[in-house]
Amino acid sequence: MIGAKLKVALLYDVWNEDPVATAEKEDDPPTRKARHKKTKKKRKEMTDREEIFEALAKLGHEPSYFELDGRPQSLHSLSRCDADLIFNLTESFDGDDTKEMNVVAYVDLLGIPYTGSGVQASAIAIDKLATKRLWAWAAIPTPAWRELEADTDFGAVAAALGGPVVVKPRSEGSTIGITKVSSNAQGEMAGAYAEASRYDTRVFAEELVTGRELTCAILGHGGAAHALPLVEIRAPQANYDYHSKYFSDQTQYLCPAPLDAALAQQIQSLCVKAYAALGARGWGRIDVMLKPQPGGDQPMLLELNTSPGMTGHSLVPMAARQAGMDFGDLVVRILSEATLEVGP
Repeated sequence: MIGAKLKVALLYDVWNEDPVATAEKEDDPPTRKARHKKTKKKRKEMTDREEIFEALAKLGHEPSYFELDGRPQSLHSLSRCDADLIFNLTESFDGDDTKEMNVVAYVDLLGIPYTGSGVQASAIAIDKLATKRLWAWAAIPTPAWRELEADTDFGAVAAALGGPVVVKPRSEGSTIGITKVSSNAQGEMAGAYAEASRYDTRVFAEELVTGRELTCAILGHGGAAHALPLVEIRAPQANYDYHSKYFSDQTQYLCPAPLDAALAQQIQSLCVKAYAALGARGWGRIDVMLKPQPGGDQPMLLELNTSPGMTGHSLVPMAARQAGMDFGDLVVRILSEATLEVGP
Protein backbone atom coordinates (compact mmCIF):
# COMPACT_ATOMS: atom_id res chain seq x y z
CA MET A 1 0.00 0.00 0.00
CA ILE A 2 2.89 2.38 0.69
CA GLY A 3 3.77 2.38 -3.02
CA ALA A 4 0.33 3.75 -3.94
CA LYS A 5 -0.69 7.38 -3.81
CA LEU A 6 -2.31 7.94 -0.42
CA LYS A 7 -4.60 10.58 0.97
CA VAL A 8 -2.84 11.38 4.23
CA ALA A 9 -4.50 13.60 6.86
CA LEU A 10 -1.99 15.33 9.14
CA LEU A 11 -3.84 15.33 12.44
CA TYR A 12 -2.67 17.92 14.95
CA ASP A 13 -4.05 19.65 18.03
CA VAL A 14 -4.51 23.31 18.90
CA TRP A 15 -6.37 24.97 21.75
CA ASN A 16 -7.61 28.34 22.91
CA GLU A 17 -6.54 29.26 26.43
CA ASP A 18 -8.91 32.26 26.54
CA PRO A 19 -12.13 30.95 28.18
CA VAL A 20 -14.19 33.85 26.82
CA ALA A 21 -13.09 33.20 23.26
CA THR A 22 -13.70 29.50 23.75
CA ALA A 23 -17.21 30.16 25.03
CA GLU A 24 -17.96 32.29 22.00
CA LYS A 25 -17.01 29.35 19.77
CA GLU A 26 -19.31 26.95 21.65
CA ASP A 27 -23.05 27.32 22.11
CA ASP A 28 -22.75 25.08 25.15
CA PRO A 29 -19.09 24.91 26.20
CA PRO A 30 -18.14 21.59 27.79
CA THR A 31 -17.13 21.33 31.43
CA ARG A 32 -13.55 20.16 31.63
CA LYS A 33 -11.50 18.95 34.56
CA ALA A 34 -9.37 21.88 35.74
CA ARG A 35 -5.76 21.10 35.04
CA HIS A 36 -2.68 22.68 33.58
CA LYS A 37 -2.66 23.33 29.86
CA LYS A 38 0.63 23.56 28.04
CA THR A 39 1.70 26.80 26.45
CA LYS A 40 3.04 26.24 22.99
CA LYS A 41 6.07 28.21 21.85
CA LYS A 42 5.38 30.29 18.77
CA ARG A 43 7.97 29.39 16.14
CA LYS A 44 9.00 31.23 13.05
CA GLU A 45 10.37 28.08 11.45
CA MET A 46 8.20 25.42 9.82
CA THR A 47 6.05 23.30 12.09
CA ASP A 48 6.25 19.51 12.08
CA ARG A 49 3.02 19.27 10.10
CA GLU A 50 4.33 21.69 7.46
CA GLU A 51 7.57 19.77 7.04
CA ILE A 52 5.75 16.43 6.83
CA PHE A 53 3.21 17.92 4.38
CA GLU A 54 6.06 19.04 2.15
CA ALA A 55 7.79 15.65 2.36
CA LEU A 56 4.58 13.74 1.56
CA ALA A 57 3.80 15.97 -1.43
CA LYS A 58 7.31 15.40 -2.80
CA LEU A 59 6.77 11.65 -2.40
CA GLY A 60 3.65 11.85 -4.59
CA HIS A 61 1.04 11.49 -1.85
CA GLU A 62 -1.94 13.78 -1.26
CA PRO A 63 -1.51 15.35 2.20
CA SER A 64 -4.03 17.57 3.94
CA TYR A 65 -4.25 19.25 7.34
CA PHE A 66 -6.80 18.20 9.95
CA GLU A 67 -7.07 20.28 13.10
CA LEU A 68 -8.47 19.18 16.46
CA ASP A 69 -9.25 22.42 18.28
CA GLY A 70 -10.72 20.96 21.47
CA ARG A 71 -14.35 21.31 20.39
CA PRO A 72 -16.67 18.35 19.76
CA GLN A 73 -17.29 19.73 16.27
CA SER A 74 -13.71 18.96 15.26
CA LEU A 75 -14.17 15.35 16.35
CA HIS A 76 -17.38 15.13 14.38
CA SER A 77 -15.55 16.45 11.31
CA LEU A 78 -12.83 13.86 11.77
CA SER A 79 -15.46 11.11 11.64
CA ARG A 80 -16.20 12.23 8.07
CA CYS A 81 -12.55 12.23 7.05
CA ASP A 82 -11.95 10.44 3.74
CA ALA A 83 -8.21 9.96 4.24
CA ASP A 84 -6.58 6.60 3.57
CA LEU A 85 -4.31 7.14 6.55
CA ILE A 86 -3.84 9.58 9.44
CA PHE A 87 -0.39 10.87 10.34
CA ASN A 88 -1.01 11.44 14.03
CA LEU A 89 0.82 14.47 15.44
CA THR A 90 -1.52 15.15 18.36
CA GLU A 91 -0.04 15.53 21.84
CA SER A 92 -3.25 16.40 23.69
CA PHE A 93 -6.90 17.32 23.27
CA ASP A 94 -7.73 20.93 24.16
CA GLY A 95 -4.30 21.20 25.79
CA ASP A 96 -4.79 18.23 28.12
CA ASP A 97 -1.88 15.80 27.68
CA THR A 98 -3.75 12.95 29.35
CA LYS A 99 -6.32 12.96 26.54
CA GLU A 100 -3.75 12.09 23.87
CA MET A 101 -4.80 8.46 24.28
CA ASN A 102 -8.46 9.44 23.81
CA VAL A 103 -7.68 10.86 20.38
CA VAL A 104 -5.98 7.59 19.43
CA ALA A 105 -8.97 5.62 20.73
CA TYR A 106 -11.36 7.75 18.68
CA VAL A 107 -9.35 7.21 15.49
CA ASP A 108 -9.27 3.49 16.31
CA LEU A 109 -13.07 3.45 16.46
CA LEU A 110 -13.25 5.25 13.11
CA GLY A 111 -11.23 2.41 11.58
CA ILE A 112 -8.73 4.67 9.82
CA PRO A 113 -5.10 3.47 9.86
CA TYR A 114 -2.81 5.88 11.74
CA THR A 115 0.84 6.33 12.53
CA GLY A 116 2.34 5.78 15.96
CA SER A 117 1.35 3.83 19.03
CA GLY A 118 -2.09 2.53 19.85
CA VAL A 119 -4.30 3.25 22.83
CA GLN A 120 -2.62 0.91 25.31
CA ALA A 121 0.93 2.15 24.76
CA SER A 122 -0.22 5.78 24.69
CA ALA A 123 -2.08 5.35 27.98
CA ILE A 124 0.82 3.65 29.75
CA ALA A 125 3.47 6.02 28.42
CA ILE A 126 1.68 9.18 29.62
CA ASP A 127 1.43 7.60 33.08
CA LYS A 128 4.98 7.70 34.44
CA LEU A 129 4.09 5.53 37.44
CA ALA A 130 2.53 2.80 35.28
CA THR A 131 5.57 2.94 32.99
CA LYS A 132 8.02 2.55 35.87
CA ARG A 133 6.06 -0.32 37.42
CA LEU A 134 5.91 -2.17 34.12
CA TRP A 135 9.61 -1.61 33.45
CA ALA A 136 10.54 -2.74 36.96
CA TRP A 137 8.51 -5.93 36.41
CA ALA A 138 10.38 -6.48 33.13
CA ALA A 139 13.75 -5.98 34.89
CA ILE A 140 14.44 -2.76 32.98
CA PRO A 141 16.50 -0.33 35.10
CA THR A 142 14.68 2.84 36.14
CA PRO A 143 15.41 5.21 39.05
CA ALA A 144 13.93 4.19 42.41
CA TRP A 145 10.69 5.97 43.30
CA ARG A 146 7.97 6.36 45.92
CA GLU A 147 4.44 7.64 45.40
CA LEU A 148 3.59 10.61 47.63
CA GLU A 149 0.48 11.69 49.52
CA ALA A 150 -0.23 14.94 51.35
CA ASP A 151 0.48 13.28 54.73
CA THR A 152 3.66 11.48 53.57
CA ASP A 153 6.77 11.80 55.71
CA PHE A 154 8.68 13.50 52.90
CA GLY A 155 12.00 13.47 54.71
CA ALA A 156 11.81 9.72 55.23
CA VAL A 157 11.03 9.22 51.54
CA ALA A 158 14.01 11.30 50.44
CA ALA A 159 16.26 9.40 52.85
CA ALA A 160 14.95 6.05 51.58
CA LEU A 161 15.69 7.07 47.98
CA GLY A 162 19.26 7.94 48.90
CA GLY A 163 19.33 11.72 49.07
CA PRO A 164 18.39 14.27 46.39
CA VAL A 165 15.18 13.48 44.52
CA VAL A 166 12.98 14.77 41.72
CA VAL A 167 9.30 15.30 42.52
CA LYS A 168 7.04 14.78 39.51
CA PRO A 169 3.36 14.76 38.59
CA ARG A 170 2.37 11.38 37.21
CA SER A 171 1.07 12.48 33.81
CA GLU A 172 2.73 15.63 32.51
CA GLY A 173 5.36 16.06 29.83
CA SER A 174 8.08 18.58 28.93
CA THR A 175 9.32 18.65 32.56
CA ILE A 176 6.17 20.57 33.60
CA GLY A 177 5.55 20.50 37.36
CA ILE A 178 8.92 18.89 38.14
CA THR A 179 11.06 20.10 41.04
CA LYS A 180 14.53 18.94 42.03
CA VAL A 181 14.91 18.66 45.80
CA SER A 182 18.49 18.77 47.02
CA SER A 183 17.84 17.85 50.65
CA ASN A 184 15.38 15.81 52.70
CA ALA A 185 14.01 18.88 54.47
CA GLN A 186 10.29 18.46 55.09
CA GLY A 187 9.52 21.99 53.94
CA GLU A 188 11.40 21.70 50.64
CA MET A 189 9.75 18.38 49.82
CA ALA A 190 6.33 19.70 50.80
CA GLY A 191 6.76 22.66 48.46
CA ALA A 192 7.76 20.36 45.60
CA TYR A 193 4.76 18.14 46.30
CA ALA A 194 2.44 21.16 46.24
CA GLU A 195 3.88 22.29 42.89
CA ALA A 196 3.48 18.85 41.28
CA SER A 197 -0.05 18.56 42.71
CA ARG A 198 -1.09 21.56 40.65
CA TYR A 199 -0.87 19.35 37.58
CA ASP A 200 -1.96 15.91 38.75
CA THR A 201 -3.74 14.25 41.65
CA ARG A 202 -0.96 11.64 41.84
CA VAL A 203 2.63 12.64 42.54
CA PHE A 204 5.83 10.71 43.09
CA ALA A 205 9.42 11.25 44.16
CA GLU A 206 12.18 9.72 42.08
CA GLU A 207 15.86 9.19 42.80
CA LEU A 208 17.81 12.09 41.24
CA VAL A 209 20.34 10.71 38.75
CA THR A 210 22.96 13.36 38.02
CA GLY A 211 24.98 11.72 35.26
CA ARG A 212 24.95 12.20 31.49
CA GLU A 213 21.59 12.60 29.75
CA LEU A 214 20.71 10.69 26.59
CA THR A 215 17.73 10.00 24.41
CA CYS A 216 17.11 6.98 22.18
CA ALA A 217 14.79 7.11 19.15
CA ILE A 218 13.17 3.85 18.08
CA LEU A 219 11.40 2.89 14.86
CA GLY A 220 9.18 -0.08 14.10
CA HIS A 221 7.27 -2.47 16.30
CA GLY A 222 7.45 -5.99 17.62
CA GLY A 223 10.54 -7.94 16.67
CA ALA A 224 11.35 -5.46 13.90
CA ALA A 225 11.76 -2.48 16.25
CA HIS A 226 15.25 -1.04 16.29
CA ALA A 227 17.07 1.86 17.90
CA LEU A 228 18.61 4.79 16.04
CA PRO A 229 21.94 6.33 17.08
CA LEU A 230 21.85 7.83 20.57
CA VAL A 231 21.74 11.57 21.20
CA GLU A 232 23.49 13.10 24.21
CA ILE A 233 21.88 16.24 25.66
CA ARG A 234 24.10 18.81 27.34
CA ALA A 235 22.00 21.54 28.92
CA PRO A 236 23.26 24.64 30.77
CA GLN A 237 24.04 23.74 34.40
CA ALA A 238 23.01 20.17 33.46
CA ASN A 239 19.39 21.27 33.86
CA TYR A 240 17.32 20.10 30.89
CA ASP A 241 14.12 21.84 31.95
CA TYR A 242 11.25 23.42 29.98
CA HIS A 243 13.27 26.56 29.22
CA SER A 244 16.40 24.73 28.06
CA LYS A 245 14.28 22.38 25.91
CA TYR A 246 12.36 25.04 24.01
CA PHE A 247 13.89 28.46 24.51
CA SER A 248 17.64 28.13 25.12
CA ASP A 249 20.23 28.26 22.36
CA GLN A 250 22.89 26.96 24.75
CA THR A 251 21.65 23.37 24.97
CA GLN A 252 23.86 21.06 22.90
CA TYR A 253 22.80 17.84 21.17
CA LEU A 254 25.55 15.38 20.22
CA CYS A 255 24.66 12.64 17.75
CA PRO A 256 25.96 10.05 17.84
CA ALA A 257 26.53 10.35 21.58
CA PRO A 258 30.25 10.02 22.39
CA LEU A 259 30.04 6.68 24.20
CA ASP A 260 31.93 3.43 24.27
CA ALA A 261 30.43 1.22 21.56
CA ALA A 262 29.54 -1.57 24.00
CA LEU A 263 27.74 0.85 26.33
CA ALA A 264 25.86 2.44 23.43
CA GLN A 265 24.69 -0.97 22.24
CA GLN A 266 23.62 -1.90 25.77
CA ILE A 267 21.52 1.26 26.06
CA GLN A 268 19.93 0.76 22.65
CA SER A 269 19.03 -2.86 23.48
CA LEU A 270 17.49 -1.82 26.80
CA CYS A 271 15.45 0.90 25.09
CA VAL A 272 14.10 -1.47 22.44
CA LYS A 273 13.12 -3.90 25.21
CA ALA A 274 11.44 -1.08 27.17
CA TYR A 275 9.61 0.15 24.05
CA ALA A 276 8.33 -3.36 23.34
CA ALA A 277 7.28 -3.84 26.98
CA LEU A 278 4.81 -0.96 26.60
CA GLY A 279 3.54 -2.26 23.25
CA ALA A 280 4.69 0.86 21.39
CA ARG A 281 4.86 0.95 17.61
CA GLY A 282 5.73 3.25 14.74
CA TRP A 283 8.19 5.54 16.41
CA GLY A 284 9.02 6.81 19.87
CA ARG A 285 11.81 8.18 22.02
CA ILE A 286 13.08 7.04 25.42
CA ASP A 287 14.91 9.35 27.82
CA VAL A 288 17.89 7.85 29.65
CA MET A 289 20.25 8.96 32.42
CA LEU A 290 23.66 7.42 33.02
CA LYS A 291 24.15 6.79 36.73
CA PRO A 292 27.84 6.92 37.69
CA GLN A 293 28.91 3.65 39.35
CA PRO A 294 32.33 2.32 40.41
CA GLY A 295 32.18 -0.36 37.71
CA GLY A 296 30.98 2.00 34.99
CA ASP A 297 27.94 4.10 34.12
CA GLN A 298 24.59 2.34 34.58
CA PRO A 299 21.75 3.28 32.19
CA MET A 300 18.54 4.31 33.97
CA LEU A 301 15.44 4.71 31.80
CA LEU A 302 13.09 7.57 32.66
CA GLU A 303 10.11 7.58 30.29
CA LEU A 304 8.82 6.89 26.79
CA ASN A 305 7.45 9.60 24.51
CA THR A 306 5.09 7.99 21.99
CA SER A 307 4.57 11.27 20.11
CA PRO A 308 8.03 12.85 19.84
CA GLY A 309 8.76 16.00 17.86
CA MET A 310 8.99 15.64 14.10
CA THR A 311 10.36 18.92 12.78
CA GLY A 312 13.52 18.63 10.75
CA HIS A 313 15.62 19.71 13.73
CA SER A 314 13.88 17.49 16.32
CA LEU A 315 15.74 14.66 18.03
CA VAL A 316 14.20 11.73 16.13
CA PRO A 317 15.00 13.19 12.67
CA MET A 318 18.47 14.09 14.00
CA ALA A 319 19.10 10.46 14.95
CA ALA A 320 17.60 9.24 11.66
CA ARG A 321 20.00 11.46 9.68
CA GLN A 322 22.91 9.90 11.56
CA ALA A 323 21.57 6.49 10.49
CA GLY A 324 21.50 7.58 6.85
CA MET A 325 17.82 8.51 6.56
CA ASP A 326 16.83 11.96 5.37
CA PHE A 327 13.53 13.48 6.49
CA GLY A 328 11.59 12.00 3.56
CA ASP A 329 12.99 8.52 4.28
CA LEU A 330 11.91 8.85 7.90
CA VAL A 331 8.38 9.88 6.92
CA VAL A 332 8.13 6.89 4.57
CA ARG A 333 9.31 4.55 7.32
CA ILE A 334 6.71 5.86 9.75
CA LEU A 335 3.98 5.61 7.10
CA SER A 336 5.03 2.02 6.36
CA GLU A 337 4.54 1.08 10.01
CA ALA A 338 1.00 2.48 9.88
CA THR A 339 0.13 0.64 6.67
CA LEU A 340 1.29 -2.64 8.21
CA GLU A 341 -1.86 -2.41 10.33
CA VAL A 342 -4.04 -2.47 7.21
CA GLY A 343 -5.44 -5.78 6.04
CA PRO A 344 -5.27 -6.98 2.42
